Amino acid sequence: MIAYYHLPGLFEFYELYKAFLPLYREHPEYFYDWCEIGSIYGAPADCIWGGGRVGFGDERATDVIKLLNEYDISARLTFSNSLLQQAHLQDKKCNRLCELFEKTVKVQNGIIIYSDLLLEYIKKNYPDFYFVSSTTKVLIDFKDFEAELNRDDFKYVVPDFRLNKELDKLGELSTIQKDKVEFLCNECCSFSCMERKECYENVSRKSLGEDCDDHICPSPQAKTGYRFSDAMKNPGFISIEDIKNTYMPLGFSNFKIEGRSLGSAIILEFLLYYMTKPEYQLKVREEIYLDSMLDLF
Repeated sequence: MIAYYHLPGLFEFYELYKAFLPLYREHPEYFYDWCEIGSIYGAPADCIWGGGRVGFGDERATDVIKLLNEYDISARLTFSNSLLQQAHLQDKKCNRLCELFEKTVKVQNGIIIYSDLLLEYIKKNYPDFYFVSSTTKVLIDFKDFEAELNRDDFKYVVPDFRLNKELDKLGELSTIQKDKVEFLCNECCSFSCMERKECYENVSRKSLGEDCDDHICPSPQAKTGYRFSDAMKNPGFISIEDIKNTYMPLGFSNFKIEGRSLGSAIILEFLLYYMTKPEYQLKVREEIYLDSMLDLF
C-alpha cells in the first residue's frame, strides 16, 4: 500500500518544486518507498474563486502545467471560496485557469471546492476535473463527514483535523469511504478553536476583494505564527509513524500537507520530514539551497 501526499503551493512554491522534483525522480533512494506525491494544490494571486488561504503565487499557469506534466503529477486548483454568488462564476481569470488545467494535461487534475454553486458550474462547463471537498467546510461532526463521503461528487473529502484521531469511527468506514478520506496532517490551529469557519470566511471575503479587517485568531499560539514544532504537539497531528503504523494498516492512503501561506523553507522541512529518509535529509538540503558559504545572518 502506498501513502499519497497532497502538497501545498502549486503556484506559490513553483521554484521549490522545480528544484525538488528532479531529485525526487533521479534519486529514489533518498525517499521512503512507501509514499508518493499524489498532487500539488494551490491558487494564483487575485483568484476570486480561491479560499482557505489567499493565493500568493504569481507563476504562469502554463509553466506550472508544464512542470507537473513532466513528472506526471496531478494539479489541484484551490477554489474553496465559501461566499461565491452567481455573478462570480463568469470571472475570466478563473475560467481561463479551468480551460488550461482541464485540457493541457497528462494526468487528471482536480478542484478543491466548497461552493455547490461553483461545483455545478464546473461540472457542466469543465467536466474532466475530479473534485475534493475542502477542509474549509469544517466538518467536525462525524455524521456530517460521513454524509460528505457518500456524495458521488467527490473523489476525496478532507475532514476537519479534529476528526483525525477518531480511529474507532474511522475504522468502521467502508473501503470505498476510506479511499476518499484525505487527512490534513500538520495543522497548527488550536484544537479547541471555535472560529475556524469565520477565519476561512474572512479569507473568502478578501479573495473577493472586499475591504474587511483581518480575522484575529484568539489562540495564544497565533502570536508566534506557524511553527512545525508546535504543530507536532497538536492532538490532531499525524506523524510519519502514525501514517505507517496506524492509518495505512486501517486502509487509508491520502494525506494532505498544509502550508500555502508559509515560506518555502518550512515547506522543504515538510518534504524532508514526511518523504525523505533521515540519512539523506542533509543531502537534499544541500542540493536545494545549502552550501558552505551560506550565512544565516
